[in-house]
Amino acid sequence: MTSTEPSPGAPCWVELATKDPAAAKAFYHELFGWRAEVVPDERAMGYTGLHLGDRLVAGLSALMRPEQPTAWTIGFHTPDTDAAADEIADADGTLIVPPTDALDWGRFAVAADPTGAVFSTWQPAALRGVDLRDAPGSLGWVELATREPQSAAAFYARVFGWSVNAGEMYTRFGLGGRDFGGMMDMSDQFPAEVAPYWMPYFVVADVDLGAERAALLGATVTLPPTDVPDGPRLAVLHDPQGALFGIHAVEEKE
Repeated sequence: MTSTEPSPGAPCWVELATKDPAAAKAFYHELFGWRAEVVPDERAMGYTGLHLGDRLVAGLSALMRPEQPTAWTIGFHTPDTDAAADEIADADGTLIVPPTDALDWGRFAVAADPTGAVFSTWQPAALRGVDLRDAPGSLGWVELATREPQSAAAFYARVFGWSVNAGEMYTRFGLGGRDFGGMMDMSDQFPAEVAPYWMPYFVVADVDLGAERAALLGATVTLPPTDVPDGPRLAVLHDPQGALFGIHAVEEKE
């Protein structure tokens, strides 16, 4: 599917900050076929668009601060980043980067929810977001891992208006009657030192082949290919620079 105008609150951007941009570009090119295109404007400081064919699917940058981790960040659409930042603060979130203009592309902020998971907001201008979703080589599902699921669910429902469908093992987030992401409770599954996080899943035609190829390219397979009840086959990996991401199989849409 080609994305139309993004809905407020929906995932609309995904961006990798990495300690080794050249190596990351090579890895994702080999894994997903992404073509890297450096923004020529020197004010962009080497920011790179990642394309599948002629469609923009993600962004990539070098680390901006020494303490910044190599990680993927998911951006959620907002019609007004400043208002969203105020709402985030009022809901006990933390602003890491206050509302900032990104050239003529749009306006963004980076924040952490009350449980510590980092995300961003995106108010589109010239750049509306990714051009492709839910197709091989593009962003599919997004997932929050947290030790305080009730607090997180209340926060995102307030800030972005998400529906929250809590199941026995897993919680799903949605907008307009369609789920786009989920949440899992880290409490009994993760070492205490692992902080809450958001993780993107990218769609692949074959999860087993994708995980095998990623490993050959230097990735670490954290969760081997697994069939999820009432969900797709998926795997979770760390890229060679340490960024966490998942892959999942193409799902038939109703």
